[in-house]
Amino acid sequence: MSFSAFSKDFTANMYTSVENRFITKYLPQADGDAVRAYLYGLYLCQCKDEFDAESAAKLLHIPMKRFVEIFGFWEECDLVHVLSREPLFVEYLPVNSAVGKPKTIKPEKYAEFNRELYKLLQKAGKEFRPFEMQKILEFLEKEPMEQQAFLLVAEYCLKKDGEKLSFSHVINKAQKLCRESKYTYEQVEADLADFNVHERELARIFALLGIYRKPQESDYDYLEKWLAHGMETEAVYAAAEFMKKGTLPSLDVLVGELCEHRATDGEHAREYLARRELLAGIVFKVARKLGVKVQNPRPFADEYAEKWTERGYEEEGLVLLAGLGLKLGYGFPELDALIETLYRSGVVDGESVKAYCEGQDRLLRLLQRIQSACGVVKKTQSALSMISVWRNEWNFSEEMILEAAKRSANASAPLPYMNKLLSEWKRVGAVAVNEIPERPAEERRSEYRNEAAVAADLRSERERFYAARRRAAEERAENARAAAERDEGFKEADAACRKDEIALAKAEVFSPAEAAAVAKRLDEARAKRAQALARLGLSNADFVPKFFCPKCSDTGFLPDGRMCDCDKNG
Repeated sequence: MSFSAFSKDFTANMYTSVENRFITKYLPQADGDAVRAYLYGLYLCQCKDEFDAESAAKLLHIPMKRFVEIFGFWEECDLVHVLSREPLFVEYLPVNSAVGKPKTIKPEKYAEFNRELYKLLQKAGKEFRPFEMQKILEFLEKEPMEQQAFLLVAEYCLKKDGEKLSFSHVINKAQKLCRESKYTYEQVEADLADFNVHERELARIFALLGIYRKPQESDYDYLEKWLAHGMETEAVYAAAEFMKKGTLPSLDVLVGELCEHRATDGEHAREYLARRELLAGIVFKVARKLGVKVQNPRPFADEYAEKWTERGYEEEGLVLLAGLGLKLGYGFPELDALIETLYRSGVVDGESVKAYCEGQDRLLRLLQRIQSACGVVKKTQSALSMISVWRNEWNFSEEMILEAAKRSANASAPLPYMNKLLSEWKRVGAVAVNEIPERPAEERRSEYRNEAAVAADLRSERERFYAARRRAAEERAENARAAAERDEGFKEADAACRKDEIALAKAEVFSPAEAAAVAKRLDEARAKRAQALARLGLSNADFVPKFFCPKCSDTGFLPDGRMCDCDKNG
């Protein structure tokens, strides 16, 4: 009768099958005799011939006493169950079996390891509790990691954590290495050496971002991702330096943008970021002038600001054009169309843009006087172009243009009628009011006879009435603003408010950590501005037009669309 037999959980085969877990987990910690005895006994489990333990020990040249001790060792590993010692008879168990009694860890096996580990712990002034030390030894019994390799892991964690060294960090790091099949001293040393290089890089990134904690293993995933996408560390440093304050997720977005624009080295990254900041500043300033709220400047920079600057437009000129756009009710698309027209006309450099804006301002002021004379005329580029032709090409003075406006007061379409009058005066060479020829009475009487024309004339008169009222309210507000801006204290505080409002909008997008400080600075500037206004006997309300009729705001129409009757009451 053979001394060994299969358990009921073990499947017999025509060949001797050794489970991989035995090779990876148990074989490295057993000596040669123990491995030979285990494998030979495993083979005998499939043999029908009788082969007792003494015969097996003699064949393997292992003393019987030692042979019995070997299977005692395998029993501690839960690989066999010793049913009898005299004579020796064992039952083999599956390597992956979950049953079995706790193993007895031999102290002498880990004596040197324990001494080295205690030395490391003393450097940090730390002491692992007994159950933690037991878990470390159980880990070494369970996993095939070399003792010296584990000590290297402990030393690495000590350098990284210092006084904050914890048992969980050491064991977790060792388990991670085992999952990556890194068991030997050489394998662990190579992994930690590479890890330390990245640690230095990540530490610099943390310093640039103002992050004051130790890097965690998940933080390295970002760095590995950036390097895998071809980013150089200098480019990542440039992005972190540009942000000044932030988090790794927000830095990840910016690095992705650099990658998208192929700015993967330090020099190109810094050039791109400087350009990006310039364009963002232009977007915020133009948006403020246009009265448009912009939270994320990048889409506006990509679509508009980049094109404008590439065509030679400078920030000062763009801000002037945006101020003009505000008066015309423009947004970014309309301003872009205006700049396109100017570009095709060669109006690009600062001086030509300034001259254009000054000329348009003069035309706008003249348009306002025309509105007061003949009724509501919309502020459009077409209207300004028509007035420009009258002034610059037909060479009419403002006096003549306003005379034409007065005579167009009852017209249903004032501007076309003014154009008709001025063209007639140009044909006859009238350059002064006293040179304007008188029109026949019959022609004047027959000019507007049908009901539609009469109604249009009444509507025009009403519009002219309200336009004059609105203009008076707007002029009062403009005069109050001009009086305040003549005071240096108010002027400086108001400029600081505008500057900090733009800075706050930029900080909310690019540097959230700085937003609170900018907001505080803005509050201080607003307080100084309020003090200056109080000293001048003014308030912010004085800068807003005070309309004669609060019901219709001097438009002639109520919010529900009905006509207001304030023209009859006032």
